[in-house]
Amino acid sequence: MGLDWMPREDGLKDHNRHGTQWWGTEAPCTVYEKRPLKDPKGNTVPGLYTAWIRLNNPAQYNSYTTEMVKGVIAGFENSSTDREVVATIFTATGPYSFCTGGNTKEYSEYYSKRPEEYGSYMELFNNMVDSILMCKKPVICRVNGMRVAGGQEIGTACDLTLTSDLAIFGQAGPRHGSAPVGGASDFLPSFFSIEDAMWSCISCETWSAYKMWWKGLLTKAFPVLKDDKGKWVRNPQIITDKWIEDGAIVYGEFKPGEELKGARAWVQEKQKNNDYDFSLMDAEIDRIVWTYANLFPGCLMKSIDGIRQKKKFFWDTMKNDHRYWLAVNMMGEAFAGFGAFNTKKITGADTIDFIKNRQLIAEGVLNNEAYFEQILGKPQAK
Repeated sequence: MGLDWMPREDGLKDHNRHGTQWWGTEAPCTVYEKRPLKDPKGNTVPGLYTAWIRLNNPAQYNSYTTEMVKGVIAGFENSSTDREVVATIFTATGPYSFCTGGNTKEYSEYYSKRPEEYGSYMELFNNMVDSILMCKKPVICRVNGMRVAGGQEIGTACDLTLTSDLAIFGQAGPRHGSAPVGGASDFLPSFFSIEDAMWSCISCETWSAYKMWWKGLLTKAFPVLKDDKGKWVRNPQIITDKWIEDGAIVYGEFKPGEELKGARAWVQEKQKNNDYDFSLMDAEIDRIVWTYANLFPGCLMKSIDGIRQKKKFFWDTMKNDHRYWLAVNMMGEAFAGFGAFNTKKITGADTIDFIKNRQLIAEGVLNNEAYFEQILGKPQAK
C-alpha cells in the first residue's frame, strides 16, 4: 500500500524571481547565460549547467550602470534557484577589466548632489552584494582584468577568485571622493592582516595578481599571454622568478624603470591585437565546478554558507548605515571627486587639488560652488 493514499501535487514550481528583462547583449548591459557542465574529458553532461553572469561595458572598464546592477541581481537570484545550475561564474568582457566599480559618469552627472537618489541606488548596490552572498550555488569570480574599487568589493563577496595574471587589484574611494564601505572594509580583514587591509582600503594603491595571491586574496593567477613560440609567459611586468631581494619580499612587485616600460609595451600590443588566451584559467574553473558537481549539494552549500557567514556578519552589521553616509557624501567630497574623474578629458586632471582642499578646510570655508571651483581643474584651451 505504501503512502499512495496521501494527496500530493505533481509538477515543478517556478522559483525564479526575474524574467529576462534585465539582461542583454549590447553594451552597456549584464549578460546572463547557462553553459553545459563538462566532465574532465570535455564531454557535455546532460541537464546540468554553469550560470555565467558577465558585466558587459568594456568601453568604461566594465563599470556597472544602474541597469547593469539590476542584471547582476537577477542573474544571481535566478541561478540560486535554478535546479540545473551547479555553480555561478561572475566575469566580464574583454582582457582589460573585470570591473572598476560604479559608473563614474552616472555618479558625477546624475547622482552627485542628489543624495536621496544615490541612497536608492545604494539600496540596489547592497542588494547586489546580498545576491552574491546569498546565492545557493558556489560563486567563482573569474577575473579577466583589473578589479578595483566597487569591482573589488563585489569580487571579494564571491567564494573563490581565479584571475588573469595581468589583473591588478585595489580600492579607489579616498582618492576619488568615496570610501570602500561597499564591502572592502568588511571583507578585506578576512583575507589580509589588519594592516594590509587598512593600507589597501585607504592608499588607493593597486597590487598585482601575484602579490594578491601570496597575501591571500585569491585562489590562483594564470598566465594569459604566449611568446612567439607559443610558450606561456607569466606577466612580464611583475617579478615572479624570485621571492627575496636584499632581505625584502619582491615576488609580485612591479619591475623597475625601463624593464617595466618595455614589458608594458609588449603586453599592451598583445592585448590590442586580441592575442590573449584565458584557457588555463577556464580549465581550472571547469575542474573546480566538476569537483562541486561530485559533492552533495546540500552539504556543499551548508559548508560554503558557514564560511560566508563570517563575511556576512560585518557586511550585514554595517551596510545600511553605510548607505546613509554614502548618500550624504554625494553633496560634498563625492561631488568633487567623481566630478574631477569624469571631467578628465576637459581639465586634464582626474583628481582635485588635494592640498588646496585642505587649506580651504583649515580656513573654514563654506562648501559652496566657489569652494569647488577652487579645487577642481579648469577647462583646457582647445
